[in-house]
Amino acid sequence: MMIDPYSRVINYVRVSVTDRCDCRCIYCMSEDMTFLPKKDVLTLDELDRLCSTLVRLGTTKLRITGGEPLVRTSIMELFRRLGRHLQSGMLRELTLTTNGTQLSRYADELRSAGVKRINVSLDSLDADKFKAITRWGKLKSVLDGLNAAKSAGLIIKINTVALKGVNDDEHNDLVAWCGEQGFDLAFIEVMPMGDLMGPNRVDQFMPLTLVRSRLAERWTLEDSDYRSGGPARYVHVAETGRRVGFITPLTHNFCESCNRVRVTCTGTMFMCLGQEDSADLRTPLRTSSDDVLLEHAIRNAIARKPKGHDFKIERGRSEVAVGRLMNVTGG
Repeated sequence: MMIDPYSRVINYVRVSVTDRCDCRCIYCMSEDMTFLPKKDVLTLDELDRLCSTLVRLGTTKLRITGGEPLVRTSIMELFRRLGRHLQSGMLRELTLTTNGTQLSRYADELRSAGVKRINVSLDSLDADKFKAITRWGKLKSVLDGLNAAKSAGLIIKINTVALKGVNDDEHNDLVAWCGEQGFDLAFIEVMPMGDLMGPNRVDQFMPLTLVRSRLAERWTLEDSDYRSGGPARYVHVAETGRRVGFITPLTHNFCESCNRVRVTCTGTMFMCLGQEDSADLRTPLRTSSDDVLLEHAIRNAIARKPKGHDFKIERGRSEVAVGRLMNVTGG
C-alpha cells in the first residue's frame, strides 16, 4: 500500500492523458490556449506502464481525465489495456471524467473495456448558457452522448460547477432533470487555480452551503453515508430518489480523508491539487526499461504528500492559489 505521512492510504489516482479539450470552459481554460508539444506528453505505452505500476503499488481506483480524455488519439486502446487489471482483481474501478461531447462515439467501447461509471461535466441545461460557459461546446452533443452512455449501461454522475450569477438559477432544475434521467449529481465550488483571462474567481465563487440551503427550500435532503471514493459529501433527495453531492474545497475542505493524487499527461505527479510540490515520473519512465526507478519516485512522492491545501477566495487578496490551469492538472 501507499501510505502518506498522515497515515492516509493513497489508493485513488487521477491520470490525465491530454491537456487538450474541445471546449474552453470559463473556470478551467483560457480561450486562446497553447498546448503541450507531443514529445512532452506520455505515450499510450508509457501511460499503461505508469498506471500498471500504480496498481501494483496499491491503487484500486483509476480515473482517466484530461483536458478531455476522449479527444486523445487511440484512447480506447489504453482503456482496453487497463481493463486487464479489473479482470485480475487488482484494480477495483476504472472510470473517467468527460465533458460528454465524444460519448456518442465511445460509450459502448468504454463499457466493453470494463468502465461501469462515468462523471460528466455539465453546468447548464440551457443551450445558450452552455455555449457561454464552455465557449465552444454544443449542448446537444452532450445530451446525445448521455443518451448513448445510458444505452450502453454506464452509471452516470453529473458534475456541475456552481457559478454565481451564471447557473445559480438552474440548480433546482438540474436536480429535477437528474432525477428524471436517473443520474446522481455533484455540485463543485470554483477553485482558485490558473490565471485566466476573463471572469474574476471572486465573482464566480458561490459557496455550496448557500447552494444546499436553497435546494432545501424545495427538496427534502436526507443526509447519507454514501461515498463514491472521492471527495463529495452526499445527501439523498427524497422526491427524486437520487443522490446530490457537494464537493467543497473551500467552505469545508476534505483534506483529512484525502486518498488521492493526480498525474498530469507529462508524467508529473501532484500530491495535492492545491499545492505546487510535484514529482517527475516521466524521467524514470524514460530512463529505465524496468520499474525500479519509477516505483522509487512514486514512493518518495507519496512520502511528501502534504496535510492539505490552502484554497481561499476572498476580496482584497490574490485569487490564484496555484498558477497551473485545471486542464494541465487533470480534472
